[in-house]
Amino acid sequence: MFNIPVLSGFAIGLVFGCIGQASGFCLLSSVRGWWMKDDGVRIRSFAIAVAVAIAGTQLFAETGVVEIAKSLYLQPTFSAPVIFAGGLLFGLGMVLANGCASRALVLLGKGNLRSLVVIAIIAIFAQMTLKGLLAPLRLAAIQVSQVTPSAVSAPALLSSMGLDASVARFIVTAILCAALLVFAFSDRAFRRSYGQMAAGAAVGGLVLAGWLATGWLGADEFNPLPVVSLTFISPIADTVQYAMLSTGMTANFGIALVAGVFIGSLLTAIGSGKFELEGFTSPNHMLRSIAGAALMGIGGAMAFGCSIGQGLTGLSTLAIPSFAAAAGILAGAAVGLRGPVVLPALAVR
Repeated sequence: MFNIPVLSGFAIGLVFGCIGQASGFCLLSSVRGWWMKDDGVRIRSFAIAVAVAIAGTQLFAETGVVEIAKSLYLQPTFSAPVIFAGGLLFGLGMVLANGCASRALVLLGKGNLRSLVVIAIIAIFAQMTLKGLLAPLRLAAIQVSQVTPSAVSAPALLSSMGLDASVARFIVTAILCAALLVFAFSDRAFRRSYGQMAAGAAVGGLVLAGWLATGWLGADEFNPLPVVSLTFISPIADTVQYAMLSTGMTANFGIALVAGVFIGSLLTAIGSGKFELEGFTSPNHMLRSIAGAALMGIGGAMAFGCSIGQGLTGLSTLAIPSFAAAAGILAGAAVGLRGPVVLPALAVR
């Protein structure tokens, strides 16, 4: 019998890998171009992805097609300080490693062997933080700082002030999507970048495809599965563990997603003639990448997601913790790119 979430995860990953390889879709390159090169085309592509993901996800939630409330992002109890701190570490780590977790997978498909080291280190430190040596510290920090608020999403917060829940959802969704679209299309260069427009819209659509695959097509009341979509920290950790212990594990949406991204990127790189083996340029370069990957593994585990998992998929749920994580990721990237002189000096451009 076909496992719909697994097959869907692989197909979604395949498309994401192709898009990532062809368009360079990446939060780090987006903010770097915007903040340091006065090139806002890619950050506007990311904004399009977020707008599409928010609009579609909220439509699913409102119509009941997918029970978004069952996702990790909308849990009733959370620790905003731990999530923000995790985002901060992740943002700084992706600068040091010169790319986030999803970008490392795409670059590996292009023949970038540095990314193989980054992916392995992310997996190790994510598992250490989720289940290993660092897990007690993470859990202790969560325990002393977690809260159970009356509202865990922006629409629910507005609804708690007296508005109808559906009206509140529509207002928040409309305001955010309109702001993102105005920001995106206010730039003349972006309005001419049809490929970046298409890439952003397609990635946002893949988030929706992930929700449908796990929350609708793969829904089984007798064998309930997590409602998830695009995210990479935990899936990368699970994939490395699965490669070592496959007889004791079952493939899931995340593992298939990771495999699909790599293969999609590899096929695109080969087909376009861009496949080329690359390595580290120096021992210091390797140390920077390892340090960045470790921070991404730890930070991604603390924040329950990465620049895609929280900065795109999480935001699509309008969850308050996801806004905290995204703010932390951007703050960490800002420290790495525009902070003290030593930090930009560490980052490989």
